[in-house]
Amino acid sequence: MPKKIRELIRELDKAGFVNRGGKGSHRNYTHACGPKITVSGNPAHDAKPYQERDVARAIREVRK
Repeated sequence: MPKKIRELIRELDKAGFVNRGGKGSHRNYTHACGPKITVSGNPAHDAKPYQERDVARAIREVRK
């Protein structure tokens, strides 16, 4: 079962990413260590596999 967009957002917040805003349903997150990621979609919708993969990769980069 895929995660919801809101769960991805929660994971990014816990990892220290900051929401820099966005246009429409897009949210641009940055971290002090450098990684940037854009998450798009309604928070109640299911996340696509590539979105889950990209969020996990960004969080891994920060934790190195």
